[in-house]
Amino acid sequence: MGVPKRRSSKQRKRQRRAHWKIEAPELTKCPQCHELVAPHRVCPDCGYYKGREAVAAK
Repeated sequence: MGVPKRRSSKQRKRQRRAHWKIEAPELTKCPQCHELVAPHRVCPDCGYYKGREAVAAK
Protein backbone atom coordinates (compact mmCIF):
# COMPACT_ATOMS: atom_id res chain seq x y z
CA MET A 1 0.00 0.00 0.00
CA GLY A 2 1.40 3.38 -0.98
CA VAL A 3 2.33 5.53 1.99
CA PRO A 4 3.88 9.02 1.71
CA LYS A 5 7.56 9.00 2.63
CA ARG A 6 7.54 12.65 3.64
CA ARG A 7 4.92 15.07 4.85
CA SER A 8 3.39 17.30 2.16
CA SER A 9 3.99 20.99 2.81
CA LYS A 10 1.13 23.47 3.26
CA GLN A 11 2.15 25.21 0.06
CA ARG A 12 1.98 22.02 -2.01
CA LYS A 13 -1.43 21.17 -0.56
CA ARG A 14 -2.78 24.67 -1.28
CA GLN A 15 -1.41 24.68 -4.82
CA ARG A 16 -3.22 21.41 -5.49
CA ARG A 17 -6.51 22.78 -4.16
CA ALA A 18 -6.21 26.15 -5.93
CA HIS A 19 -8.54 25.04 -8.74
CA TRP A 20 -11.36 23.95 -6.40
CA LYS A 21 -13.04 27.33 -6.56
CA ILE A 22 -16.73 28.06 -6.81
CA GLU A 23 -18.12 29.15 -10.17
CA ALA A 24 -20.88 31.62 -10.95
CA PRO A 25 -24.16 30.00 -12.03
CA GLU A 26 -24.86 30.01 -15.76
CA LEU A 27 -27.94 32.05 -16.59
CA THR A 28 -29.96 32.38 -19.78
CA LYS A 29 -32.57 34.90 -20.86
CA CYS A 30 -36.23 33.95 -20.72
CA PRO A 31 -37.67 34.18 -24.25
CA GLN A 32 -40.96 35.60 -22.91
CA CYS A 33 -39.95 38.32 -20.43
CA HIS A 34 -36.14 38.46 -21.03
CA GLU A 35 -35.29 37.98 -17.34
CA LEU A 36 -32.23 35.94 -16.35
CA VAL A 37 -33.20 32.35 -15.48
CA ALA A 38 -31.27 29.17 -14.69
CA PRO A 39 -31.39 26.85 -17.73
CA HIS A 40 -34.10 24.11 -17.80
CA ARG A 41 -36.12 25.85 -15.06
CA VAL A 42 -39.50 27.60 -15.05
CA CYS A 43 -39.10 31.38 -15.16
CA PRO A 44 -40.00 32.70 -11.69
CA ASP A 45 -41.00 36.06 -13.18
CA CYS A 46 -43.52 35.03 -15.86
CA GLY A 47 -44.05 31.30 -15.16
CA TYR A 48 -43.24 30.13 -18.71
CA TYR A 49 -41.15 27.11 -19.70
CA LYS A 50 -40.46 26.01 -23.29
CA GLY A 51 -42.87 28.57 -24.73
CA ARG A 52 -45.92 27.64 -22.66
CA GLU A 53 -47.22 28.65 -19.26
CA ALA A 54 -46.19 26.09 -16.65
CA VAL A 55 -47.02 28.01 -13.48
CA ALA A 56 -49.55 30.78 -12.94
CA ALA A 57 -47.79 34.16 -12.94
CA LYS A 58 -47.85 36.27 -9.80
